[in-house]
Amino acid sequence: MSLILWTLIIVTSLKYVTFALRFDNGGEGGILALMALLRRLLGQQPSLIMFVGLFGAALVYGDAAITPAISVMSALEGMNIVTPYLDRYVLAVTVAILVALFAAQRQGAERIGRPLGPVMLMWFLIIALLGVRGIIQHPDVLWALNPTVGLHFLFTGGGVVTLLVVGGVFLCVTGAEALYADLGHFGPAPIRLAWFCLVFPALFLNYAGQAAHVLAGAPINGNIFYHLCPAPLLLPLVILATVATVIASQAVITGAFSMTRQAIQLGLLPRLQVIQTSAAGHGQIYLPAVNWLLLVATVLLAVGFGSSSSIAAAYGIAVSATMLATTVLLSIAMREIWRWPLPAVILTSIGFAAVDGLFLSANLMKFVQGGWVPLLLGASICAVMLVWQAGIAAVQKQVDEMQLPIGDITAQIAANAIPRVPGTAVFVARLTREIPPLVVWHLQNIRSLHASIVIVNVVAELIPYVADENRTEVREIAPRIWRAQVHCGFMEQPDLHALLQRAHDRGYPVDPSNVTYFVGRESVVPRTDGKGLPRFVERVFSFLLRNSSEPIEYFRLPRDNVVEIGRQFAI
Repeated sequence: MSLILWTLIIVTSLKYVTFALRFDNGGEGGILALMALLRRLLGQQPSLIMFVGLFGAALVYGDAAITPAISVMSALEGMNIVTPYLDRYVLAVTVAILVALFAAQRQGAERIGRPLGPVMLMWFLIIALLGVRGIIQHPDVLWALNPTVGLHFLFTGGGVVTLLVVGGVFLCVTGAEALYADLGHFGPAPIRLAWFCLVFPALFLNYAGQAAHVLAGAPINGNIFYHLCPAPLLLPLVILATVATVIASQAVITGAFSMTRQAIQLGLLPRLQVIQTSAAGHGQIYLPAVNWLLLVATVLLAVGFGSSSSIAAAYGIAVSATMLATTVLLSIAMREIWRWPLPAVILTSIGFAAVDGLFLSANLMKFVQGGWVPLLLGASICAVMLVWQAGIAAVQKQVDEMQLPIGDITAQIAANAIPRVPGTAVFVARLTREIPPLVVWHLQNIRSLHASIVIVNVVAELIPYVADENRTEVREIAPRIWRAQVHCGFMEQPDLHALLQRAHDRGYPVDPSNVTYFVGRESVVPRTDGKGLPRFVERVFSFLLRNSSEPIEYFRLPRDNVVEIGRQFAI
């Protein structure tokens, strides 16, 4: 009990609620937002920051797959206490609830979450009352407030036994990383208020009540939490616990959507379809591909492990490793952003890293029992991110080589060598310095240009949102040919048609009612000179490229006004 209490204090209250929530990137939190903040402040080069951020973010997906499975299943296992006859239905009902949960994501987090606040308030008040009922049976349990009780056990409990207990204790703080990732949805003040005034006291009272119940002589078989409840109220408590775990799972799934959009905008993952589910909040999004992949992974975990205790073996490694990665980035932030003296940074970092390292070591003991599952998921996603970046860099190198100097086209236009036809053409190109290959192809094959040409480069910034006055930079690079750099934060999705209308309203001679958008549709093939990417990397990148979201959807373009130009790159 002492270990649980002080883990909640050190990890959640101190590290995350007090320290981490102060490191926001334009209001957004989570390990990717922290990585982007440090890269923006220190430049693009620090590879340690990039690697730690990528690895930690990849492991979060393993947590997002495991959390719904273990949460829902552990709540439903209370049916065994109601009547053993219901035990056979726990797995089937778990799968049904998980399918319904993921199917409902299309409705949006706002619509799903509107009635959930009062439910969670009721949940925490009830578990606090149940805890008080247990503490009354054996008040001596409150000696757990003394940290030396937990320290004495750590140093005298025996190596393997201690690590096994510590691995179980860690389960009380597995939501701390998700709390940081949800910073952008709520802001730091409401999170701190909810944690210190409601959640933390309720958790402490309930855990202490369970410990007191055991010390009073109650049996420890089954789920001790449900033993605190009077028998007539057991079934309603099981139902309420199931609803509460579904809500907790909802928060993790929403966090996975938010983190995926961050990764896409930062160029770490291929474009995926992003659906805005509410006009009230920009963070209210739905990603179909991520949703269904998480559903498959979650159901497979539930069916494969069969019980919450078995899934618990796989649960801790991903979260504890992510927490250690967050500690590394927080240490850099304390030095570079807060300008703390180096001794203070070292002492604070060692303290947090020692706790994280202890939990990671304890959870690694469960590697064979299932701990390898989240590590495999995380390593796979991290590999996908690295492959995508390598492929994009190879394509960009060829794009740069295919550029046409501005002087050549300017001379042809000045000599009236290029016919101009009515209308506006918008070429959506990668960030380039001159005339992009998309325009070169158009000139070579169509042999004319529209009366107005806009070359749009979408630049993903290392901040979540870009102010409207900094959104667009426009300059004329040739007669009636403009280059527009559109700056988007990593929490935003560009809407080029709306931006074109805004440019028209500001006086630029572009006609949104008579516009044609030209976008590239790339495909890749292996190079034959032996200088390209490894064949496996090229094939994986080609698969990702083929299955990424269409530029029409990603840039929110009117489908009837778009011309796709297929281009092949040898990488």
